[in-house]
Amino acid sequence: MRTSLCDQARTIYDILGELWPDARCELEHGSAFQLLVATVLSAQTTDRQVNLVTRNLFQHYPTLEEFLSCSPADLEEHIRSLGLYRNKAKNLYALARILVNDYHGVVPSELEDLTSLPGVGRKTANVVRMEGFSIPALPVDTHVLRLANRLGLSQSKDPNIVERDLTSLLPDTCWRNAHHRLIWHGRRICSAKNPRCAMCPLTIFCSFSST
Repeated sequence: MRTSLCDQARTIYDILGELWPDARCELEHGSAFQLLVATVLSAQTTDRQVNLVTRNLFQHYPTLEEFLSCSPADLEEHIRSLGLYRNKAKNLYALARILVNDYHGVVPSELEDLTSLPGVGRKTANVVRMEGFSIPALPVDTHVLRLANRLGLSQSKDPNIVERDLTSLLPDTCWRNAHHRLIWHGRRICSAKNPRCAMCPLTIFCSFSST
């Protein structure tokens, strides 16, 4: 059964690769620090909205040092259009100070260090490790979790368990692409409500489309 599920995961991975050959991180960034900021801002917000905000934010404060020259109130104004902007501004300002004081101004690559930062959970940390440091990781957001459940690759609603299930089914060389392909498919076809099942090449594996 496990071998069969591994084969199914690889088939899904390959089909998504043909469907979304350009799948990639859609958060615009020019450094590990900018990626960290953008990923924190992306919580409960679309990447498109985040990019609109960070284009202006990073133009004014492109580096960590310049970012800290911005007051918390000014930072709130820059990100006001995003959900939870007050809490995000508070976390980002505290995060930046910790990076300067404890990490010599360098974004750490270790999972434990990243998740100790304000506003940084396991998913955000894995995105930074994967995109910023090319460390094998498979971050689980709402799209990845939803598709993993619908496609029978995991039965859990716990992102940590879903991550464990997916990483056990695919070699680590596939994790980054799997993450992006699942997200692109979730955003463009397999949405939470009213998915476009008629356009989906994965319905043979999908529990949702048969209901």
